[in-house]
Amino acid sequence: MTATAGHTQATLENTRTRIVGERDGVLADVIVGAVRTGSAAGHGIAAAAGRIGGVVTPLGWSLAALAVLALVSGYLFGWVEAVAAGWTAVALLTTACLSLVGRIASDVSLRLPAHRVVVADRAPVQVTVQNPVRRRLSGIRVEVPVGPGLTEFASPALAAGEEHTEVFVVPTTRRGIVPIGPARTVRADPVGLLRRELVWADSLDLFVHPRIVAIPSMSTGLVRDLEGAPTRDLTASHVAFHALREYLPGDERRTIHWKSTAKTGNYMVRQFEETRRSHLLVALSLSAADYANEEEFELAVSATGSLGVRALLDSRTVSVVASAETLGFAKRTLIGARRISTVGRSSLLDDLAGVEPTKSALRLPGLAQVAAGDAAGSSLVFLLCGSTLGSAQLRAAAAHFPLGMEVVAIVCGAGTVPSLRRVADLSVLRIGYLEDLQRSLAKRLAT
Repeated sequence: MTATAGHTQATLENTRTRIVGERDGVLADVIVGAVRTGSAAGHGIAAAAGRIGGVVTPLGWSLAALAVLALVSGYLFGWVEAVAAGWTAVALLTTACLSLVGRIASDVSLRLPAHRVVVADRAPVQVTVQNPVRRRLSGIRVEVPVGPGLTEFASPALAAGEEHTEVFVVPTTRRGIVPIGPARTVRADPVGLLRRELVWADSLDLFVHPRIVAIPSMSTGLVRDLEGAPTRDLTASHVAFHALREYLPGDERRTIHWKSTAKTGNYMVRQFEETRRSHLLVALSLSAADYANEEEFELAVSATGSLGVRALLDSRTVSVVASAETLGFAKRTLIGARRISTVGRSSLLDDLAGVEPTKSALRLPGLAQVAAGDAAGSSLVFLLCGSTLGSAQLRAAAAHFPLGMEVVAIVCGAGTVPSLRRVADLSVLRIGYLEDLQRSLAKRLAT
């Protein structure tokens, strides 16, 4: 404590020395006091100027400058019209100041009935203005930022305890995450010289999910697993019993069903349905170079969502990855992938709502190289891209995955005639509309 007091005293003495040097007496005290008072006044003026600067609009500053210029020039040169214009500007500024007297006592709250909607769905937002005091409040203007835009409305005068609710609809023509709010109440003069804002409530996020379609179950994979789903492939050794058939040379004796053999007089063996585990891997390219236009990218995002949701409905393991973006100051391209959440349907579509194509994102062959490193145990891989990639690039992407792993490249081209072509372990599915994915997969699984 003594050390602190000594340090403070030393600081005051150093400050006094800088101001008046070695001089002492009443005059020195007056000088020191004046300097300190001026410093405090300067800080106060700066704070007041900051508050005033936040209230006066550019038009208000222009009018204030015009008033000063008109009055000075009018009185100096005897210009009556300039004097009249100057005092008119002063009167306008005074009236504007009087219109801002008083505090904004209203309470404003935001409410989103649905935080998640699909593209083109209706997304209403409720803004409630309430009077929490015992006196009547005059009307105010309320502004709500919506994405890059702004929604505003006038709230009427409210009696004690009364509230007013305004509902507006957020445009959902495009997938994305739309920040809404925070709401703010605005008191301003009719001319727009002064403006005082009060911010209320926290901002909300509206998730506009991509459109998805129901596609056939993809529970059948390529990795045999005793806990997998039964398939139509028959085998002599498994746990899912299917039927009995006559013995053929080469059948194992342990599969002989002795009771049926005794009844028929012929050797009968058991047949089983093979079960397979389906670990689905979906890789979505976020490189703008892999798409001819925005429509192709939106189609690819919708297809990714459809595949992921179907796998979650089948209670299958699914991994969804997207291209990592290289930062602008990086000297080399970032070879990496961004994981999309697959905890549940909502989290998957929430993440897909926020993806955007960029020029610096990793292209599909590079993304496939990264994804292949984490593809151990995967049985089916979907690679999604646009129409700018050729067959050679698609084969190069598929070549990163192990032999025997089924790879399907879904090439999205707006308006393209759907087609399915198979080259070795790579299937190339071209779609022009989201419904083409549904029909093509149903046809493929039926064969």
